[in-house]
Amino acid sequence: MKKLSVAAAVAALCIASTGCANRSEVATQEPIKVIFETDLGNDVDDAMALDLMFKYMSEGKIDLVAIMLNKESPFSAEYADILCTWYGHPGIPIGVVRGGADCSQDAVQYAQAVCEMKDAEGKPLFARSMSGYDDLPLAVDLYRKILSEAEDGSITIVSTGFSTNLARLLDTPSDDVSPLTGKELAEKKVALLSTMAGAVANENQPEYNIIKDIPAAKKLFAEWPGKIVDSPFEVGIAIRYPGSSIENDFSWTTAHPVVEAYKVYNKMPYDEPTWDITSFLYVVEGLGTPENSLFSIVGPGTLEANDLGGMRFTPQESGNRYYLTVDSTQAAAVLDRFLEILPKEPAR
Repeated sequence: MKKLSVAAAVAALCIASTGCANRSEVATQEPIKVIFETDLGNDVDDAMALDLMFKYMSEGKIDLVAIMLNKESPFSAEYADILCTWYGHPGIPIGVVRGGADCSQDAVQYAQAVCEMKDAEGKPLFARSMSGYDDLPLAVDLYRKILSEAEDGSITIVSTGFSTNLARLLDTPSDDVSPLTGKELAEKKVALLSTMAGAVANENQPEYNIIKDIPAAKKLFAEWPGKIVDSPFEVGIAIRYPGSSIENDFSWTTAHPVVEAYKVYNKMPYDEPTWDITSFLYVVEGLGTPENSLFSIVGPGTLEANDLGGMRFTPQESGNRYYLTVDSTQAAAVLDRFLEILPKEPAR
């Protein structure tokens, strides 16, 4: 939930094979290995981002390596499992947070609602692939395992929730999993961190993903050793996914876990801002094509989370922080992409 809330040369931002290729170039590349860091269950755009991820998986554009949850709720894990199962990708590792930010009452609990839905016979409406959600590994431990086994510069992290897990990763020492510290693993293994956080257009505006764990956000943006590209509040708020699409474009199924979540989250029909989805779209499609620009990018510089829950960008030639912007034409192009991809029936 985000309601509390020049263009640089593209070559300067190229990071391995992620984040700066146009659509035709991406199609010829190896799948991007993605870890999705999310407060799944707080705002329905996280669920929509996962829908987008699974569609790109079916096209061979990404490999979803793991889902890391920074919302502390067993229903977040169960709902993530429902999505993985429904889209035909059971067994994707899920990491959880414990002792994280208290956000249980911050939004309509759509994840719980979908988990508790029954069919006409009183059976669970959506299948699961696992059980024992309370026994899932800590995200920080799963991060260390995955990163230690990954090739150098092969991982992209999309972070659309609180910074808790990533800040804790930075603090981890060497151990029997890896002789590297968490910061060293991040520097060596992660090609790009794509975030949704802050309202860069107004540094004094509190934004939900920051304000729920300000110390972690301050640490993450100050200490993350690699490049960060942020999709700030003002980008997602400018691009709203229409409720009319939810009502009319999914007739190919009678029960869809993201559609049901969308319907529960707010009174229909409403148009949901696409905060988290833009962070992921950038990872796969970059700035778009010369003929169809999706985003502009500002940087390099620094990004600094503040005590208000806001975000400040400071231009700096030696910096490695960037943020996205959209004008009205780009916002329309991004929405067209979402309307093209999300209503598709997934290959399962």
